[in-house]
Amino acid sequence: MNRNRLPAWVNALMDAIADRPMSLLGRLAARQYGRPTPGTVPATSFAERPVRVLITPVNYSGQAREWARALERTYPQISARNTAIDVPGGFAFDADIVVPLPTYHNDTDWQRREFEAAATATHVLIEAEEPPFGRLLGRSVSAQTQALGDRGVDVAYLAHGTDVRLPSRHLRDNPWSPYHDDNIYTPRAETLAARNIALIEASGRPQFVSTPDLLRDLPRARWCPVVVDPERWKVMRAERAQGRPLRVAHAPSVTAVKGTALILPALQRLVDEGVIVLDLVTGVPSEEMPAVFAAADVVIDQMRIGSYGVAAVEALASGCVVVGHVASDVRASITQHTGIDPPIVEATVDTIEDVLRTLAARSRLDDLRARGQEFVQTVHDGRVSAEVLHAHWIAKDHSEEPKGLVR
Repeated sequence: MNRNRLPAWVNALMDAIADRPMSLLGRLAARQYGRPTPGTVPATSFAERPVRVLITPVNYSGQAREWARALERTYPQISARNTAIDVPGGFAFDADIVVPLPTYHNDTDWQRREFEAAATATHVLIEAEEPPFGRLLGRSVSAQTQALGDRGVDVAYLAHGTDVRLPSRHLRDNPWSPYHDDNIYTPRAETLAARNIALIEASGRPQFVSTPDLLRDLPRARWCPVVVDPERWKVMRAERAQGRPLRVAHAPSVTAVKGTALILPALQRLVDEGVIVLDLVTGVPSEEMPAVFAAADVVIDQMRIGSYGVAAVEALASGCVVVGHVASDVRASITQHTGIDPPIVEATVDTIEDVLRTLAARSRLDDLRARGQEFVQTVHDGRVSAEVLHAHWIAKDHSEEPKGLVR
């Protein structure tokens, strides 16, 4: 559904229902998720360790589980768990507990049990400003945060992307911004991002972002890098024979965001000339992506956001050369944080054709591949992420800071 094509009153009604989940219309809307089966979803449980961390509730790209495992690998005194809302039609990622939508929205028993379980944690990291316990306490993130704080739990926030990426700023700074696209309903995105930024800033709680570009929107946050398992993505690949077309893959999970339509004419010209062989990857489950990357020399990543994410890191780990647009200030920030120049080959919508021609003319890509894999081992194998969370939240004394959300 393209909301830009709906009448203004319809959009206003949809937003009003979303903003008032406990109203009559909000309660009726929640019924669309179906009836839960009581008692089928367990509450979170922790190992007997002095520090107990819950990361909840979205697990985008499996990152919450990766951060939890990284914490446990790095710090033996920590038991870390994650929960994830099960979104039908989305890509399934492993989580410690997967919560079906009917349970999350409509099972008051699970909501109360999960809150009591979370209250036994020492730390709870709330992802994407989504309420961890469904419609408990009016589905209010601030109320649920306050309730955890009242039980002595140290709460922090982690932003993932569109939840805090402010369209007005992004449009100002990026000529290729996806918010130019008619398929994205920018007014709602602006409202939600501004609301979430205000919630995080007012909370006084530690704040983290999963990609470095989000430091523009949350300048007081810490970058907690996304995590991949380098061993899972390590593949055997044959060196490209001289004169063979460059094998290029592009996996547009959301084409409007990745910028697929903007670069397809250039890619088609290169295909027609025999410079590249193009694989547009759609609907492939995560477990099958290592084989996709094994067949590619180059992976084209983001062309509109000005940063990089999990897919780019997975491709780098597999030995692909990754091409994408990483804004100059974001590159500088990455280098400042890591001491390494990010190994993503810079290209914009305007330069992608020339960049691929240059790569196709190279006889070997080994040096670029080695830089990418070293970057993953250094920045994205979980150690840095665990250290960031530990140093700036788990091990930090917040005794002078308020628990929960401050209004």
